[in-house]
Amino acid sequence: MEFRRLGRSGLNISEISYGNWLTHGSQIEEEQARACVRAALDAGITSFDTADVYANTAAESVLGRALEGQRRESLEIFTKVFFPTGPAGPNDRGLGRKHIMESANASLKRLRTDYVDLYQAHRFDKSVPLEETFLAFADLVRQGKVLYIGVSEWNADQIRRGAELARELNVPFISNQPQYSMLWRVIESDVVPASEAEGIGQIVWSPVAQGVLTGKYLPGQPVPAGSRATDESGRNFISRLLRDDVLEKVQGLRPIADEVGLSMAQLAVAWVLQNRNVASAIIGATRPEQVTENVKAAGVTLDADVLAAIDKVLDGAIVTDPRLGG
Repeated sequence: MEFRRLGRSGLNISEISYGNWLTHGSQIEEEQARACVRAALDAGITSFDTADVYANTAAESVLGRALEGQRRESLEIFTKVFFPTGPAGPNDRGLGRKHIMESANASLKRLRTDYVDLYQAHRFDKSVPLEETFLAFADLVRQGKVLYIGVSEWNADQIRRGAELARELNVPFISNQPQYSMLWRVIESDVVPASEAEGIGQIVWSPVAQGVLTGKYLPGQPVPAGSRATDESGRNFISRLLRDDVLEKVQGLRPIADEVGLSMAQLAVAWVLQNRNVASAIIGATRPEQVTENVKAAGVTLDADVLAAIDKVLDGAIVTDPRLGG
């Protein structure tokens, strides 16, 4: 495993992070989830990403139990706040102070830890003053419950506004968590330059485009049983990619992967890590062997001619419009 600094902070995280959206507490049984976490630890992954909303809090609980007994100082645990959990009452969502403080305390209990390394605003909340949100984050940092602050799917202007407030409050705001893959490149034109200027790094999700870039979805064929395309939560994210024209282009990546000695999934994960602003790529898994395979993307350098060949094959299927982020 290779490690990178997250933004301009002093926090080192593994190039491959293990995430449990759609899996823990949902797609797979707990023993299988624990096996995947053990595989991640065995492969050298130290960074684990979750959120309170995943499986309506169950994912945090499963991860907390799976990591119990590990040396806490050797792990980086990330979670998020914004979306509704529980009965979804009037204060059970968003980035107001009440929801943030209560959600943070609940997440710590479920994760069985005294602090999280990174606490992330899961989306931007237009209904709450940004000053209120960052003051709550600052208080969590000063209480020792949170070491660093991050966001997820914020646009460039939102990131700049947050960074300005973070400086005023002396809060270590160091990361953004966007969707990013060979097919989904909406962060490149605006978000990445703004983040680089503010000392913020990317922890990217869906580097294999919900499995599309593994090549398992074939044009003109039904989706495989048990795949993300059959999951109620994941279906909305993957449906736009399951067009035959996109799937045909993806199949054109197979010779490139073969030439560089990588699986298609490894090629996809390695591709996002070529971006210097990306600190880590989040992988999910339903089987331990998926973790073992995908971590082989760490430390891989793709030559310029390989990157150009990828762009040529996927031409016409790549989404770059920054307005589609978030």
